[in-house]
Amino acid sequence: MNILIGSVFAYLLGSISFAVLVSKVFKLADPRTYGSKNPGATNVLRSGNKLAAVLTLIGDCAKGWLAVWLALQLDEQFALGEAGIALIALAVFLGHLWPVFLRFAGGKGVATALGVLLGLNPILGLATLVTWVVIAYAFRYSSLAALVSAIFAPFYYGLLFGADTKLFAVLIMSGLLIYRHHKNIANLLSGKESRLGSKKTD
Repeated sequence: MNILIGSVFAYLLGSISFAVLVSKVFKLADPRTYGSKNPGATNVLRSGNKLAAVLTLIGDCAKGWLAVWLALQLDEQFALGEAGIALIALAVFLGHLWPVFLRFAGGKGVATALGVLLGLNPILGLATLVTWVVIAYAFRYSSLAALVSAIFAPFYYGLLFGADTKLFAVLIMSGLLIYRHHKNIANLLSGKESRLGSKKTD
């Protein structure tokens, strides 16, 4: 029961879209109406407002971290166990992908996944973040950086901690990240993918 309650809370937390909230605060267009139509930091950046994009990134990352951090802090008290923590980590990520507050049409989950990884272990999160930064800087494609990071994240986890239940959760997140980027993969292959920093009028 404790695991179920924790997972529901994590899902609802994940369902909070900072892209939409921040855009409303800054009186920007709804990110679901331009660019990739994805409610995420990269698309908010296309509005030209860098501060709004950064705040979106921080918010989406923070909710993933918070859910996992709380699960780890309350593990002993509520006997969540490794499986419970893994489920809660997945729940907050799924909340971002399919948020109940946005009629189940959410973002691609890159920032929230990073938050989850940072919550599981800071070294794991930082290694994945460095991978994203290196690929994004070299090629100027946020989607390509996300795809490469998604592939490397389970590898980093296995290298650091070996195979366990939480590794299974990381593998599922990586698979879903790749799936959510299927249109980006097609655009990358056809040369139509938007580069980082391109405006919504591009």
